Amino acid sequence: MDDQQALSTRRNRGGGREAKRAARAARSAVTIPYITRALPYYEVLDEQGLATIERNADTILEEIGIDFRDDAEALTLWKAAGADVKGERVHLPRDLCRSLIRNSAPREFIQYARNPAHNVPIGGKHTVFAPAYGSPFIRNLDEGRRYARIDDFRNFVKLAYMAPSLHHSGGTICEPVDLPVNKRHFDMVYSHIKYSDKPFMGSVTHPQRAADTVEMAKILFGADFLDPVSGRPRTVLVSLINANSPMTFDSTMLGALKVYARANQATIVTPFILAGAMSPVTVAGTAAQTLAEALAGMAFTQLVNPGAPVIFGSFASSISMQSGAPTFGTPEPALVLYIMAALARRLGVPFRSGGGLCASKIPDAQAAFESANTLLPTCLAGVNFVLHVAGWLEGGLAMGYEKFVMDVDQAGMMQTFLAGVDMSDNGQAMDAIREVGPGKHFLGCAHTQANFETAFYRSALADNNSYEQWEAEGASDMAKRANLLWKKQLAEYQAPPLDPAIDEALIDFMQRRKSSFPDSNV
Repeated sequence: MDDQQALSTRRNRGGGREAKRAARAARSAVTIPYITRALPYYEVLDEQGLATIERNADTILEEIGIDFRDDAEALTLWKAAGADVKGERVHLPRDLCRSLIRNSAPREFIQYARNPAHNVPIGGKHTVFAPAYGSPFIRNLDEGRRYARIDDFRNFVKLAYMAPSLHHSGGTICEPVDLPVNKRHFDMVYSHIKYSDKPFMGSVTHPQRAADTVEMAKILFGADFLDPVSGRPRTVLVSLINANSPMTFDSTMLGALKVYARANQATIVTPFILAGAMSPVTVAGTAAQTLAEALAGMAFTQLVNPGAPVIFGSFASSISMQSGAPTFGTPEPALVLYIMAALARRLGVPFRSGGGLCASKIPDAQAAFESANTLLPTCLAGVNFVLHVAGWLEGGLAMGYEKFVMDVDQAGMMQTFLAGVDMSDNGQAMDAIREVGPGKHFLGCAHTQANFETAFYRSALADNNSYEQWEAEGASDMAKRANLLWKKQLAEYQAPPLDPAIDEALIDFMQRRKSSFPDSNV
């Protein structure tokens, strides 16, 4: 046999092994609608430390105050609640925000999906993974970096729908810049509805866009939109409300917050902080400011509609003190994350943070270790709603196709990790130990045969074969393997069924609303 024939033979064998590996990975990638953690929480501060952060946050709220800009209604509501309102600056007495939140905000709630099998509980010991959010660019190995289009948005919705370790469709997975700003929210929300049956997020870039999202949700859920027992709308949307840190809420975010809260839809009130620029450079200072801003926003949701579901959000990263550029995967933001998760549990509300964050421009080693250094603390800390799990590149400026499926693989590992240790009779495996005894191997024993398909997490991307086999199969790195995987998944995508009458009603609503806008892109 000459060299070419030998190489061809190895490739054929390798291809067979690759097919078997993919099949095994598919069998082991069981879709679960959400994670229920079996591990204890990891905490970095004791009672005294957490109490100090809470006391400092109360001082910020009372002495320094929070600006609620260009929203007279917000100022009126705060004044009626007992706050000291001076212009647009609201000074909040100690414990006012906590009492408002604890008196009515739910500790845990269900976000309903159009497929009930994908309903997710938000809070408690549950964790929900969602894709990255907000990138104006996309990146893949074939095209490099370019502006995102609506086709990309649909592709990522499809990939998230197919990902067993993503429990949520997300929101603005990328910004489709080929559509007018004032109309693109219709196509984005519709894509979540049409191409996935997992829960999704709403538009927040204008109060009217939030209202459009609520109307589309009403069409989608029909009679099921209202809970027959309480008479209140079911929570079918979770939407992101960012504070304009430091210590400011603007009219756009406040307007969207009020729309969703009044419709009993959940909001994630999140101070978006790059420490050193938008908060102090220290962990404790950033934590206190984050808590103060989040308390003010969450309490405001309860002024708008007592009982409206709200999620305590924290997005804190650091910056390079040399260049001012955001940095990710560093130790200090992880410490902030652990602290904020503990504070959310003390307050009694669900918590959002973390993800697969990185500053790398491409899916390389930097992207991998920075993302892992964010995702692991996310899971150890006990985050309930995890945005930015998959696809994040370039500090959030780009959504990566290869990075997306690589992150999905990592999320699957974390899902297995959070399930903890199986202490059932099968997990203890004493029968196997008795059967094999000293000096033999476990490969052929009955317990191994019964469990081999699901015994360990099996990556769809990692290459664990011999050097010779890897070389025969093309010597591809993970990014190249990921490139093949996302293309294969999109080629195999099948849309979940959607009632044609509902689809028609949604399209009619969008066409009527779009026709009411001027043609200009504003």
